[in-house]
Amino acid sequence: MGTPFSHDMGEGFLSAEAIANPPPFERARAAVAYSGVARDMVRGLKYNDRTDLAPWMARWMMRAGAELLAEADVVTPVPLHWRRFLGRRFNQSAELARAVARQAGKPFDPQVVMRVKPTAQQVGLGQRQREDNVRGAFKVPPDREIAVRGRRVLVVDDVYTTGATVAAVARALKRRGAKGVDVLTFARVLPGDFLPDDAGPI
Repeated sequence: MGTPFSHDMGEGFLSAEAIANPPPFERARAAVAYSGVARDMVRGLKYNDRTDLAPWMARWMMRAGAELLAEADVVTPVPLHWRRFLGRRFNQSAELARAVARQAGKPFDPQVVMRVKPTAQQVGLGQRQREDNVRGAFKVPPDREIAVRGRRVLVVDDVYTTGATVAAVARALKRRGAKGVDVLTFARVLPGDFLPDDAGPI
């Protein structure tokens, strides 16, 4: 799950979260905790059109996800619904995925998964609400199944909060025959990250 611990727990150690609620993806990694400067970078990319930040963020992601990238056959972002894409004009996850794939020399395919159902913003929703919100929201188009079947797919997003969104994407990929799905995000939300006036360092 990419959950940070205070010290090295040894190879193959599983967090209580992974044991209690096994995800549909194999591994998740994040470059930084979602606080301080990292939070500002995510918000700058997502809401202020700071696409120039994506290559810098991707470099940190490559270090955190080196083992995932080594085994990936294709890199794809968490997609936006077309209505939200028209409003925002770009997909921040696609900007990160494109930069990661380019720097790692891996194939980038932003159309492997489609968001077929508009969903509410996940911000402010609890775990169960997030899962309900994205249920059935993603689908692999029939003409893209060939890009997925028998392959290991690396799904890229900006922030991992509860994992509900990337889990829904992973299920859609697995249904279409993906050999494995890994998740790489720039930031990971940790307990307390949404406290007000948090100006701590990365």
